[in-house]
Amino acid sequence: MFKISELAKRDIINMFNGAKLGLVKDVQIDLETGTVHAIVLQGRRRFWFFPAGKDVIVPWAKIKKFGVDAVLVELEIV
Repeated sequence: MFKISELAKRDIINMFNGAKLGLVKDVQIDLETGTVHAIVLQGRRRFWFFPAGKDVIVPWAKIKKFGVDAVLVELEIV
C-alpha cells in the first residue's frame, strides 16, 4: 500500500538523464474508474526576473519504480 502524502516527500528522478524533476504538486485521478492517470510536478520557481517554469505532467505509465527515497520515471524531456 502507498499513500499519496508519502509521494510528496520523495525525489522524482528521471531515468533518461538522472535529473531531479521536482516535487509532486498534484495527482490526476479518473473519478469514474478511480485510477491514477498522472502525477503533476511543480515547475521551477520564479527567480529574480526569470519566469517560473511550467508544471511537468508524468503519465502513470512512465513511472517505473517506487523506492524508499525516490520515484524513478522515464521521460524524454529537456
